[in-house]
Amino acid sequence: MKKNPELALDSNYWENRYQSNSIGWDLGKISRPLEYYFEQLDNKKLKILIPGGGNSYEAEYLVKKGFKNVFVVDVSETALTNLKKRVPDYPSSQLIKMNFFDVKMKFDLIIEQTFFCAIDPKLRGQYVTKASELLKKEGKLVGLLFDAPLYKDHPPFGGDKCEYKAYFSPYFSIKTMEPCYNSESERKGKELFIKLQKK
Repeated sequence: MKKNPELALDSNYWENRYQSNSIGWDLGKISRPLEYYFEQLDNKKLKILIPGGGNSYEAEYLVKKGFKNVFVVDVSETALTNLKKRVPDYPSSQLIKMNFFDVKMKFDLIIEQTFFCAIDPKLRGQYVTKASELLKKEGKLVGLLFDAPLYKDHPPFGGDKCEYKAYFSPYFSIKTMEPCYNSESERKGKELFIKLQKK
């Protein structure tokens, strides 16, 4: 019998996944495409949100590069604690145990890394409107989306460029949405790199 993602994908579900280390999507490091993107960011004052950040190697990388305003939101306390253990001086006020849809702040940049594919696909429209709402004028949503069908009854949930364009186009100018040329080997040919700007 198929699981109902709407019922299953709550904070208990994700907390159990992190406590049991059942996190096969976790690379154990920052993904190469995002590392390359971060390397060309020169404004260290950018206010950045990483939703559903998990162990958040991206946040660790950014903070060590001198970015001071990197916020990680996740429903798993264990995931946030894992980051704090690796980076003890990470500001606790920027590690937020909360549902992405309840966040109220404004950001210059939202980083997408395996969060969009982890939520119930029924919430994708809400994700897009919430991301737009959280971004400041001309703010950007940058990251990776799976370009493959993947699973129907549990995360990660896949999709394709045509579907994503339909979701994002009303709220974002699509600057880049192309096959990722520098994916990690296990994700090669299965990712789109996106750079979207709030309309």
